Amino acid sequence: MSTPDTDSRSRSYDPGPIAVGVLVGLAGLLFLLEPVVDPIAVGGLRVRPVSLSAVSLALGLDVGAVVFLRRGRRLVGLAHAIGGAGFTALVVAVAIDSGTLAISAVLVLGGGVLFLVYEISRTRRDGRGGR
Repeated sequence: MSTPDTDSRSRSYDPGPIAVGVLVGLAGLLFLLEPVVDPIAVGGLRVRPVSLSAVSLALGLDVGAVVFLRRGRRLVGLAHAIGGAGFTALVVAVAIDSGTLAISAVLVLGGGVLFLVYEISRTRRDGRGGR
């Protein structure tokens, strides 16, 4: 006998987190394929898989920020927003060959990590659990 918790037909799938997972998973797959796959044709350009990986990761994190912040998952949403902003800036920096923007992107990511570590310790100390 199946119960609602174990019956796969009764599960509702949430497209937001699934989209985030697919984009981030695609980023990982493209990253791993870099050594064995030739550049891929995108429009009139030949693009290395690692470049497409960075774009997919940035998109996944940006979508994740919207998905989780809309649901009131503040800390998870902020983590995705900071990562998304940093990786999007990094992708743009490489595309326009801007060293200044690349350094700024790395600083955003580093500052974001410090901010998130602080927020996690604060929410645990306050007993809020990161929501």
